[in-house]
Amino acid sequence: MINRTEIGQVQLSGGLFKERENINKSYLLELDSDCLLQNFYFEAGICTANSRVHDPANIKMHWGWEAPSCQLRGHFLGHWLSAASYLCGTYDDKELSVKINHIIDELERCQKLNGGKWIGSIPEKYFSRLETTEYIWSPQYTMHKTCMGLMDTYKYTGNRKALKILNNLADWYIRWVNYEQKHCPQAIYNGEQGGMLEIWASMYEITGYKKYLTLAEAYSGNKEFEQLYNKDDALTNIHANASIPLAHGACKMYEITKNEKWLTIAEQFWRWAVEERGYFCTGGSNSGEFWIPCKMEGQFLNERDQEFCTVYNMCRFAQYMFEITGNVKYLDYIELNLYNGFLAQQNKFSGMPSYFLPLHAGGKKSWGSKTRDFFCCHGTMVQAQTLYSQLCFSTEENSIFINQYIPSKYKTKDFSIEQIVDMKFYDTQSTFSQDDVGQTSRWQLKFIIKGNGNSKKLNFRIPSWCKNECKFILDGIPLDVKNNKGFFEIEKKWNNSELKVFFNSDVYTVDLPGDENKIALMEGPIVLAGLVKEDCGLKYKEDVKEILIHQQEHLYSAFSWKQCTYNTKFQDKNFQFVALYEICDEEYTVYFSKKN
Repeated sequence: MINRTEIGQVQLSGGLFKERENINKSYLLELDSDCLLQNFYFEAGICTANSRVHDPANIKMHWGWEAPSCQLRGHFLGHWLSAASYLCGTYDDKELSVKINHIIDELERCQKLNGGKWIGSIPEKYFSRLETTEYIWSPQYTMHKTCMGLMDTYKYTGNRKALKILNNLADWYIRWVNYEQKHCPQAIYNGEQGGMLEIWASMYEITGYKKYLTLAEAYSGNKEFEQLYNKDDALTNIHANASIPLAHGACKMYEITKNEKWLTIAEQFWRWAVEERGYFCTGGSNSGEFWIPCKMEGQFLNERDQEFCTVYNMCRFAQYMFEITGNVKYLDYIELNLYNGFLAQQNKFSGMPSYFLPLHAGGKKSWGSKTRDFFCCHGTMVQAQTLYSQLCFSTEENSIFINQYIPSKYKTKDFSIEQIVDMKFYDTQSTFSQDDVGQTSRWQLKFIIKGNGNSKKLNFRIPSWCKNECKFILDGIPLDVKNNKGFFEIEKKWNNSELKVFFNSDVYTVDLPGDENKIALMEGPIVLAGLVKEDCGLKYKEDVKEILIHQQEHLYSAFSWKQCTYNTKFQDKNFQFVALYEICDEEYTVYFSKKN
């Protein structure tokens, strides 16, 4: 097993991803604590100043899916706690710590007023409806977010009140599960319960309490598991985001039991979600919240492609699978989705999410508001923007894996490695080929490595899009790069070293599954979108680069140079391509018909 770095060992150090993390942190701090707690207060019978309605038009409350009339009300606080706690633990952030501790104190107060067990933003009676055909909107989904937020608060900040609250809530679940197993076993699997298996298995891993293993076993009988274990497609046309948490649970069950059945289920989920199904150039493979039938993405280009929750949860699944198997394909998949989901579906100015990512011609992103929407992707977005530091590095015994190329620093007591984007004009003193003079690239990297003379193996991911065109120069000496299952390994006794790395990213085309006449343009892992309102087609002979002119300029922002910007030439109508993640309010087109 490959291990995740411990909280606080990795911090982002600058650049694009740090900017997005900071925008997200500011938003987390901006939200009013009473508004975050409003639905927990209502359920506990607590009246606050915000709940006294004198002017409905200007009342200080959260609305949308957080409105008191919504059956999913309160789900967002769990996401908020997970996101804020991870940032707090990573950077020892005092301002976030004060806010988190206050919220946990108030949740403890609510739990006592509810009788000492229940800590919900919804009524307990919602769970009774899971026995019937009466409509109820996903109460287990809502409660999963609260459980997750409490667990993450304990894991990342050490807040023992959060653990106590969750332990008390688990006693409520034990009583409910025991009752339903006798009266209506199916009720346990209703209400979008997919994430509960991972929570209970994780809590057993954390505490060793048998009640959590009992709960995990109670939630481990999903019908999709049987289909996947039999190597059947259990996903086509089902709700994508309701199913992906099942894969998280299977991975966690494998980790705590080492039962190969769970690994088979997880591998089959990946097979049917990614390999057999195919995906858009962005990495997504769902439309209107449902899995697209295998290799039929071409029939589903519309304004409701790629729900963001699925992007976030598939990346979490891919990280699990890399840690279990060590296969680099999962890291390449994560990278694709970081640029074309995490970044592309977050507004670079406000930090707000786009529920879907339109991929039809003339698409336009639709952004959520800060306090009036709170749809599901709003919650996963605030968590997603805290995930980058967790994805950069992994460890295994005496090895360190450099998984994602994001400016960051990994530091332990006796070793550190910092990665920096080393982007500048090359000159005649360049350590690389002089053919590169006048070029700039985000994939020119520098690693500053400091050790105490002990031996460590560093494993650098060679991106799949690089096609082995890469250079490594250690302390001024070029290395012979050998690709070992997607990694380049350097093992030595480390003191103070500087490693320069260059990956050659080229513009290339990718086909659209289900429509052989349509292509998208990419530079490395980054999708390029045309700033044009229709599919006007692209005419070129052999290499799409023959119709592109690279555009560059100095910018005072995350990078020294504008990235991924091209003008077309020799077309009936010329236009500009930019990185999909840079687009906010412009209309754009991703897929183009091929013209002779």
